[in-house]
Amino acid sequence: MKKARKVSAVFFGLGGGLLALIGMSLGGPAQTVAADETVAAAFSHRIDSQMVRSTGAVAANCIPNAHAAVRVTSLGPVEVMTVDIGGLPPKIELDLFVIQIPNAPFGLAWYQGDIETDANGEGHQLFVGRFSIETFIVAQPPGGQPAPVVHNQPPFPDASANPATEPIHTFHLGLWFGSPAAAQAAGCPNTVTRFNGEHNAGIQALSTRNFLNLNGPLKQLTP
Repeated sequence: MKKARKVSAVFFGLGGGLLALIGMSLGGPAQTVAADETVAAAFSHRIDSQMVRSTGAVAANCIPNAHAAVRVTSLGPVEVMTVDIGGLPPKIELDLFVIQIPNAPFGLAWYQGDIETDANGEGHQLFVGRFSIETFIVAQPPGGQPAPVVHNQPPFPDASANPATEPIHTFHLGLWFGSPAAAQAAGCPNTVTRFNGEHNAGIQALSTRNFLNLNGPLKQLTP
């Protein structure tokens, strides 16, 4: 009798660790071939793209070496997105959003999470969610439904009700300085923006403005 064969699809996560996303113990040759095909299909549904300095950073002539590489792999029901950043100040926090258009005023945006740089100004993070042609935001009419107010102080207090909108696809990515002070220390403007958990972020540092407004990189991936 042949021994069971274990097939795993893995992705590099934060700090060079490995996150096992698919693991199957298989007993027969037919099952093994099917599993190999499943894993191969997962890797074939993958896109790679770059983020570049934002319009604001270019205008201010700051963070000249900043860059990011993005990889999104579809697992069918969900996507795995890894973001690797570099050329940024050391030991700072940046906030990643999925956004409607890459430049201000950005349209609708969805907060994904934070990426922290190390002593070399590099950072790595892994996100699991819907990052494909099916990524969208919707607020079924009528609008005006009550929303929780967590932050009620200026400059950007929470809205207490939502507007109505039919589905709007969000295919771009934007990365913001976690604070105006961090942006200023990097030679950028110290403008306060909404784009962190406390709504007191700095300016946008990187974005996918290297793609057309209506054709952001996430649109390229069909699960």
